[in-house]
Amino acid sequence: MRSFFILSILASLLFSGCGDYLDMVPEKDIETVETIFERRRSAENWLIGVYASVAPPMTDFSTNPIFLGTDEVVMCELLRNASANGIVQYPGSKVAQGLQMSQSPYGNIWDKGALADRGGEYCSMYENIRNCNVFLDNIDNVYDMEDAEKEQWKGEVLALKAYCYFELIRRYGPIVLVPKNISVDADKSQTYQSRVHVDTCFKAVVDLLDEAAEYLLPSDARTYDRSAYFSKDAALALKAKVLLYAASPLFNGNEFYADFKGKNGEPLFSTEPDPEKWRLAAEAADEAVKFCEDHGHILTSGSAGKGSKLLNTMYDIEFSVHSDFDNPEFILEWKFAHLSSHYLPLLPTNLNHVNYDATGSLNPSLKMVEMFYTENGLPLEADNTWGYEQRYKQGGMETNAKYTDVVPLNSSTEKILHLHLRREPRFYANIAADRTYWKRGPKGNPRVDNNLLVRAYRNEEFGTSENVVSSRKFQNVNGYWMKKFTYSDLQTKSYYLSEETFPVIRLAELYLMQAEAWNEYEGPSAEKVYKPLNKVRERAGIFDVETSWRSYSNSPEKIMTREGMRDIIRQEINIEFAFEGHRFFNLRRWKTAHEELNEHPMGWNIIGENFEAFYNYGNGPIEVETVRKFTAPRDYLFPLRAEDVLISGLQQNPGW
Repeated sequence: MRSFFILSILASLLFSGCGDYLDMVPEKDIETVETIFERRRSAENWLIGVYASVAPPMTDFSTNPIFLGTDEVVMCELLRNASANGIVQYPGSKVAQGLQMSQSPYGNIWDKGALADRGGEYCSMYENIRNCNVFLDNIDNVYDMEDAEKEQWKGEVLALKAYCYFELIRRYGPIVLVPKNISVDADKSQTYQSRVHVDTCFKAVVDLLDEAAEYLLPSDARTYDRSAYFSKDAALALKAKVLLYAASPLFNGNEFYADFKGKNGEPLFSTEPDPEKWRLAAEAADEAVKFCEDHGHILTSGSAGKGSKLLNTMYDIEFSVHSDFDNPEFILEWKFAHLSSHYLPLLPTNLNHVNYDATGSLNPSLKMVEMFYTENGLPLEADNTWGYEQRYKQGGMETNAKYTDVVPLNSSTEKILHLHLRREPRFYANIAADRTYWKRGPKGNPRVDNNLLVRAYRNEEFGTSENVVSSRKFQNVNGYWMKKFTYSDLQTKSYYLSEETFPVIRLAELYLMQAEAWNEYEGPSAEKVYKPLNKVRERAGIFDVETSWRSYSNSPEKIMTREGMRDIIRQEINIEFAFEGHRFFNLRRWKTAHEELNEHPMGWNIIGENFEAFYNYGNGPIEVETVRKFTAPRDYLFPLRAEDVLISGLQQNPGW
């Protein structure tokens, strides 16, 4: 039965494009639509088609620019310029380089042909919204369904419509709302609708989610075949996230858009921040957390048998992002297209681990390497026991047994960079750094050394064999590899992790929403801010925030102020959700993108053949990419396609 559901429902649901079923049913053919919504089977096909139009582009690491469009990753020139069938394969890279354009925008979800799946096209969000409306207008006409099932499906589509609105808002700001479809025979003046105030847009999303929640079942009360659809848990979690965005500086009192007005001169943004929006977000997060916890959602934790407390914690962290509709931390999850082959190293000299699909050319940036905490749960520069000024020098010999199988112990031959020593478990779980261990599989073969020491110098096992940084070959350009979304128990050789789901929302995010929203509204407090934050830190294997900052930091007073806790919470978010697509929009909603995304990515000299040459003779990192650009305020919002603006008369976003 499980295999049947996966093959017949979930696989078709989440690996289809803009469904053929929807394509062959013209909306204007009312009789055909009426016929479709006579029977349960054909109505369900419509529902599947609508979900299939939304999920794949949103969880495709290749085509959705949120995954590759920030400073979290670097890639070699060959991969950065890769294309498939004449279509740019990695639009996120183009956005990160400041190459966004209004003539043919990267990551466009406003109109059709939005995101390409290696030659195919997905529906635009407005096509998806139109198809949601058709479903909502007609589902009650199905005669061979019970009312309870109709209500559940209605809730699933209402929540999906809200999700489509939200994805539009966080890219474009004010949008056109479509409460009801406009007839194809309508007067032209009815067809070209106006964008409305961004607060009105957020309210429409919240109203849809409130309505959906009335119909939806909790996740633990659903049958397995509904796993990819919205549950009540997911609707409440998305509502909290929507209200968090509405309260954030980009959308809540933004002076950037004081002159951004609609067709009739009406303002589309407010310029005075409203602190009450933070209260609404905080209360919504509280409600979502309670409901999710009451219905079985927990953080992935409790691993045992890996050899040490640290290794067990690393395993918890690893599996916090792995699921096949079976991880209780996931609140909303969809199948996804992953770039694991570009994360994994080729390892051509290791016959037990060679991976001929791998390029190893999509790498965590040095900025993210330095984002992760010390073992004391503090930023590198804040830990008074760690030695920040020595981070680019050779570290001392590691002697603490807690780091067994994580870094070499008591080694007089392996020189280890200080930056790679005494770091938090999330660093070692997510980053493969030179002279740290990477447990890789294959699973269950005791004769194979599965815990590989990363040796990154030129002509070493992980290093390049080239004597130049090449524009014609795949290379790791900065000396780090990505562990996140890979397995320590199993070496995958497939291009995509086809049985995996992506955590669109997981419980850890809700806890950090609580901490952020309550801190912004009331300032630091033990119950409302520290407590949810510490739930995430406990699973991460680090001290609670009070202990870290009061006992080990050079600025213990930081946790006592709203501004100090803001910095702490934001770094916690950046670490916990590194490489999951969160940072792209977080930097925008916080209005810090222009401060972060104009820095040139740094790394190490990958053609160096020894410690001294690889680490630039103690002179610090070198540039590994030179083209990064974010123009404020223009790049805070995506452009509408210029042709659409000319045809519809819609207002273009400022700067475009």
